[in-house]
Formats: sequence, structure tokens, C-alpha cells
Amino acid sequence: MANEVCLNQESCKPEQFWGLLALGGLVVLGAMYAFFTLEHHGHVLTGMNNQIVWGLPHVFAVFLIVAASGVLNVASIGSVFGKKLYKARAPLSGMLALSMLAGGLAVLVLDLGRPDRLVVAMTYYNFKSIFAWNMIFYNGFFAIVGLYLITLMNRNLKAYSGTVGLIAFLWRIALTTATGSIFGFLVARVGYNSALMAPMFIIMSFAYGLASFLLVQSAMYKWNGLLLDERILSRMKNLLGVFIAASLYFTVVFHLTNLYFAKQWAFERFILLDGGVYTNVFWIGQILIGGVFPLLLLFSPGTRKSIGMILLASLLVIIGGLAQMFVTIVGGQAFPLVMFPGFVESSSFYDGVVHAYSPTIWEFLLGMGGVGIAFFLTVAAVRAFKFLPQDDFHSLESKDA
Repeated sequence: MANEVCLNQESCKPEQFWGLLALGGLVVLGAMYAFFTLEHHGHVLTGMNNQIVWGLPHVFAVFLIVAASGVLNVASIGSVFGKKLYKARAPLSGMLALSMLAGGLAVLVLDLGRPDRLVVAMTYYNFKSIFAWNMIFYNGFFAIVGLYLITLMNRNLKAYSGTVGLIAFLWRIALTTATGSIFGFLVARVGYNSALMAPMFIIMSFAYGLASFLLVQSAMYKWNGLLLDERILSRMKNLLGVFIAASLYFTVVFHLTNLYFAKQWAFERFILLDGGVYTNVFWIGQILIGGVFPLLLLFSPGTRKSIGMILLASLLVIIGGLAQMFVTIVGGQAFPLVMFPGFVESSSFYDGVVHAYSPTIWEFLLGMGGVGIAFFLTVAAVRAFKFLPQDDFHSLESKDA
């Protein structure tokens, strides 16, 4: 089958490869233009302000980081839990995880004020800051997953892939915990401060990552003129359904927990009922598009065996994930700060005011740049190395993969 993989062969449709690379490059160039424009003119060109300092680029960035952790779960199921079906997909899973993390972190560079400060952030750490811990986890993720890929693709090192895979699995759990804790530890924001943020981000990463992997895997097979066995896709879609249901469960638990405390009632009313765009995005984007509709597509008798419907469900999960990040990140900042709990304060600085936010085209270009970087790196990597799975389905059936 390796000889049939078009994007891996110089003589097999090179124009297709260059076309895909150019498409990703155009998106990245648009992001670079937005980046340098904002560097020159400042954040005044964005919809962000002193009240909402994390906007649409952060929605894309955090989604890509969380999904990067989750997409590695495909490799972990193979290496850690010994499922042969997923083990064949471990190289593609690891490569996609690195590409998505690179794309997500690239979007965040603008937050540093000066890009060269990235070196400072990577070399000097304040261990009392969750942001510093995240830098450690991000750097470690690149190193560990890179080593994991080497053990997977080098026959002489394959014996170590299980051990390194276990380390990568534990590291990605810690990384997603730290990412969720960025919000969970922000006690000043009533919409963030919750111990449920970390486990909720972990289960969300499973759903986002698997949905992203299914789309990328199917696209790579299509572009290479290969046929993905529908039985393999069917097994993976069942797992995706479990992750979607678990994400919805944690969302319900999170909001029910908030409703248990009287001090959280105002925030819950804001998100669930009176928040305008945030309420609409929550119910329509996060719950319906990202949760209910994908479950119906995956398990309804008329659609559960359709490859097209499975891929549509995966796309809806990604759209719902972006909606969830928007509600969590931007909606949590839009709700007024409680400066002195239990006291009444008065000033001319936005007391009790829901903060307005309207993203601009510059923010969208910058956020899409992260997706473009992940796309560009993935296409180039699949061209240079044999990342596409090589399946022997009869063998998989006999071993109960």
C-alpha cells in the first residue's frame, strides 16, 4: 500500500501536494499580515480592551492546544492500552498533535507584546504562576511526543514505544489539566473559578482531538486516493460518541454546581438566559451543534453507518468546541467583576456593566493562522514521511481491536 500513497511519492500528483501547501501557506501569510499590522498599530485595531483581554485569537489558540492534547489520545489507546487498530494510527496522531500545538502557541505569541519575549517565557519561570507551568508542559510535550514518534518510526527503537507512549499519555493529561487550571485558578472571575475546569478540559480534549483526527485521517486518505475501511471509521465514531456525551455531562455538572451556590446565580443567569450572544452561542453552538446534533448523527439508525454523516458529526464537534471556548473565555470576561464580595462599591469604571466585545477581521485572520500552520505542517509531514496508517483489518478482527 505504501507505493500507492500519492503525497509521499515525487512522481505521483506533485501538483496536488503543492496546491495544498499553497492553500495552507496563504492562510499563514494572512495571519502574518494581521500579526505585523497589530504589532505596528497595537491592539486598538482589535475588539479587545482593558475588560476583555482574551478575544477571538485566544479562542482559536486554546482550542488548538486542547485538541492537540486530545488528538494524541488516539496514539495512547494503541500504545498504552494495546489496541492494534489505534496503534496503526499512532504516528499520524503524534504528528498531528505536534502540528496543532505549534499552531495554537503561534497565535499566542502576539500576547507577549514583543515576539522576542518568547525566549524569556521559555527560559525563566515563576513557579507560583500557572502560566509558567504551562510553558514547561508545552516544551515537554514537544520533546516527549517527538521522542515518541522516533520510537514509533525507527525499527530499532520500537521496543521502547510503549514506555515512551505511557509517559506521553501522562504528560498530555497533565498539560490539559494545567490548561484548564488557567481558568480554574482565576478566582477573580466567577465564571472561571472552579475545580471542575481541569477535568472538564480533559474530557473536552478527548472529543475535540478525536473529531479532528477523524477529519484529517479521512482527508489524507481521500487526497491519496486510498479507501478507509468503513468498519474502522465505525469503531472510532462510537468512541467519539462516548466523548461527546461525557463532555455534555461535565457541562451539565459544571452549571448545576454553580447553581448550588447563591453567589454564582447571577453568572449562571447571564450565560444560560440573559447573556445575549453568549447565551445564543452556548445553547445553539455548544449544546446543539457541538453536542446534541453530533450524537444524533452518530447513533440514529438512518445515519450512523454513513461515512459522510460521521465526518459531518466530527466537523460539528469542532464548531461546537470553538463555541464552547468562546463562551468560556470571552463570556467569562464579559460578566462584570465582583471586586469586593459582600460589599457595595461605586466608581466610574464599568461597575456592574456587561463588557462589550466585537471581534475584528484581524483577530479572525490571526486565529485562522493557527489552523493554517497546523494544516501546513501536517501536509508537509505526510509528504515527507509515511504517516498514513497501514491496516490489516482481518488481523485486527482476530485480535479484537
